[in-house]
Amino acid sequence: MSTDVSRLEDLLLTEREHWTDGPPHELFAQLRAQCPVHWTARITEYPDEDGFWSVTTADDVHAVSRDWQTFSSELGGVTAVTDSILPLELQRAMFIGMDPPKHDRLKALFQRGFTPKRIARHEDEIRAIAVRVLDGLAGRETADLVNDVAQPVVSRVIHSFMGVPEEDDAVWARLMNAILGAGDPDLNPEGPEAVMQRDVPEIFERCRQLIADRRANPRDDLTSVLVHAEVDGERLEEHEIVMGFFLLVAAGNDSTKATYASAMRALIEHPDQRRLLLEDPSLIPGAVEEALRMFPAFAHFRRTATRDTELNGRRIRAGDKVVMWYVSSNRDETRYEDPDRFDVRRNPEHQAFGAGGRHFCLGTALARLELRILIEETLARYPEMELAGRPVHAESPFINQLKTLPVRLAP
Repeated sequence: MSTDVSRLEDLLLTEREHWTDGPPHELFAQLRAQCPVHWTARITEYPDEDGFWSVTTADDVHAVSRDWQTFSSELGGVTAVTDSILPLELQRAMFIGMDPPKHDRLKALFQRGFTPKRIARHEDEIRAIAVRVLDGLAGRETADLVNDVAQPVVSRVIHSFMGVPEEDDAVWARLMNAILGAGDPDLNPEGPEAVMQRDVPEIFERCRQLIADRRANPRDDLTSVLVHAEVDGERLEEHEIVMGFFLLVAAGNDSTKATYASAMRALIEHPDQRRLLLEDPSLIPGAVEEALRMFPAFAHFRRTATRDTELNGRRIRAGDKVVMWYVSSNRDETRYEDPDRFDVRRNPEHQAFGAGGRHFCLGTALARLELRILIEETLARYPEMELAGRPVHAESPFINQLKTLPVRLAP
């Protein structure tokens, strides 16, 4: 794709045509070089939505992330669309959609359960889940790494933290995929309007049953933490509990699945890089960081300007949407040499979990552990795995993930 400067001014970045095969990396490279803070005038699929500023460089994403007083998570929601998929009221019920001080108090409730030391205690349990799922492929010639491996593993891991029974894994995965991939014709065939008509009511009903059970019978799980939590001396309201549950289950279901599948695709397509990991598995943690850099699970998150300000020479007005594109900042040429090259020895810093500040991802230690285990166990069993068809990417400027990754397990 080649776009000249005059067209960049007219570019509508979230148009579906740009996202049919994953993020438009060439377009983002042009924006970083020629218009690093770019205005998109409208979102055609959502005509009631205002336009937005795109922040594409690592330095500018870092600046926006750390200045919550100027760039609010609460004022207008956390995605480029404010109200058209998930209503703003529900976004504000999640700590990702809050500003300090409430954000800090609510997030702190969970932080203790997600420290690297605590997460490390779950390594054997997580490995057992991955081994069981991979063992289930025995005797098969082909598989879909997204739906046969990644989805069942990550669902069981996060649901075990939340206290969701295994028989409910598939239904929660379906709900998360439908909402986060609302615009994709496969993940949500009925379109974004189905989210509020069908999916959110089902989430609330299922959560009400869990909430009632945990009120009567508290357990050692994160759902019980939500149900019995107090912030400023008050218990959370029901919709805050439901949306807190949704945030943790959605992130747990989608993020690791997305990066694992894209990492395995990259290793198949770059056998020299795969050979490095097979010969020296100690490189796998660094390979995880490179996969996170190149394939962040979420293409963007959004802030809203609280006051008139300036960013990289562009005047931003109070109330404007400001969208931070991690799929762009993680390939910023000023940070990374040859940024589109997958290099398992690079072991980079990156912004896949955010760019610092209060909204840095709660689940970083868990995601890193899951990714390491999944890559270790997959490569140990299937060191010569090949593609068995065309990988299909979700059509979404929000979730950055493959819907299918068909593979031949052995040559």
